[in-house]
Amino acid sequence: MQRLAVLKDEWERWQKRSRRVADALELADLAEGDPAMEAELVAEVAALEAEVAQEEFRLLLSGPYDRRDAILAIHAGAGGIEAQDWVAMLLRMYLRWAESRGYQTEIVDSLPGEEAGLKSVTAEIRGEWAYGYLKAERGVHRLVRLSPFDAAHRRHTTFALVEVMPDLPDDIEVKINPNDLRIDVYRSSSAGGQNVQKNSTAVRITHLPTGIVVTCQNERSQLQNRETAMRILRGRLYDLELQKREEEAARIKGKHVEAGWGNQIRSYVLHPYHMVKDLRTGYETGDTQAVLDGEIDPFIEAWLKEQIGAVRAGV
Repeated sequence: MQRLAVLKDEWERWQKRSRRVADALELADLAEGDPAMEAELVAEVAALEAEVAQEEFRLLLSGPYDRRDAILAIHAGAGGIEAQDWVAMLLRMYLRWAESRGYQTEIVDSLPGEEAGLKSVTAEIRGEWAYGYLKAERGVHRLVRLSPFDAAHRRHTTFALVEVMPDLPDDIEVKINPNDLRIDVYRSSSAGGQNVQKNSTAVRITHLPTGIVVTCQNERSQLQNRETAMRILRGRLYDLELQKREEEAARIKGKHVEAGWGNQIRSYVLHPYHMVKDLRTGYETGDTQAVLDGEIDPFIEAWLKEQIGAVRAGV
C-alpha cells in the first residue's frame, strides 16, 4: 500500500505537469504580441524546466531505500578537542542542509567532548529522499585549519567519520540473534556529565559479532530508547552488509576499496587557502563558509552522477 501511494503520487505529479504543458502551448498561441502574456509564458516554461530537471536528477536515486529517512552518525577521529569540534561543525552543516530542504531532524544520542564539541552524535533526518541524498556523505571528512584551541595558533589536521544508514521499514528483515546482543541501561547525562534522570532510561546495545555499539538516551522511557537503538542497529547492520558487497564487487573488478578510516572522501581546507574538495569526484569550491553552512548539494549531485556513470560504463 505504501508503494502504491508513492506511485500514485508520482503519476499525479506528471499528470499535473502534462496539463501545465498543454496550457502553456495554448498560451503560446495567444501570447504573441502581448508582452504581459509572453512574460507569463517565459516564467511558466522556466518553472516547468526546473521541475523536470529535478525529476531527472531523482532518477539517480534508484536504491531500494533511497526514499527513506536517514540515520546520521558522526564520530571524532584522533585529535582530541580539535576533532570533537569538527564533529560539532559537521553536525551543524548537516542540520542546516536538512533545514533548507524542509526535513525534520532529531538528535537521538550525543557524547559531549571534555571541553568543547562532541565525541560522537547520532541524528535522525526525516524527509523524502533523505537517505538517497545523504548516503553520498558516508566516509571520512578531513579538516585543515588554524586551531582555535592551540595557544600557538598552529595549523591542525583532523578527521571525523560520517556514517549514514537508512531507517528501514518494519517489514524488511535484518537477522539479529538476541543472543548476540548485550544490552546495558544507565542514567542519561547532560553535557557537563551530570545525571539528568533519576531512573536508568538510557540504553546501550552491543552487537557482539561485529562490535557495533549503539546508544540512545533521547527518549524519556527505557522502552522508547531501546526501540530507537534497535532501529539504528538494524540500519547499521544493513549498511555494513552493503559495504561488504560493494567491497567484494570492487575486489572482483580489480578496484581497491578500503572501508573505515582509510576511506577519506572530502577535504575542507581553511588555511593556508580556502577550498573544499571531494576526492572521489574532483568537485571543489572555494566558498568554504557556504559549504559549512549547509550548501552541500553540488557535492552530493556530483557523486550521484558519477555513480550512474560508473554503472553505465560497467566499472
